[in-house]
Amino acid sequence: MTAPRERESSDRPKYAIDNFGQLAQATAEENKATAQGTITYFGTYSVNEADRTIDIRVEASSFPNWNGTDLKRFFEVSEEQLKLTVRPPRGGSVDVLWKRAK
Repeated sequence: MTAPRERESSDRPKYAIDNFGQLAQATAEENKATAQGTITYFGTYSVNEADRTIDIRVEASSFPNWNGTDLKRFFEVSEEQLKLTVRPPRGGSVDVLWKRAK
């Protein structure tokens, strides 16, 4: 599966540097433009088929407030897509779509 995208990759500004090895030379403005609208995290997870939920134990995140916390996501699986739904405490919902690579 491919990683979810909030917007098309062509919409993201490019760095003035030539390669990843020069990342330390990026400007504060370039770093800010790259980071806005992006969140990453990793850890372990367990699936509850009956409730259609995934419980994620976040080891580390680009949003440090999540480090060491547990997240719950509701999921739906189709032949070509995984949809994770976040239901924030203040209401509403956010869907994250993962599409199968072709």
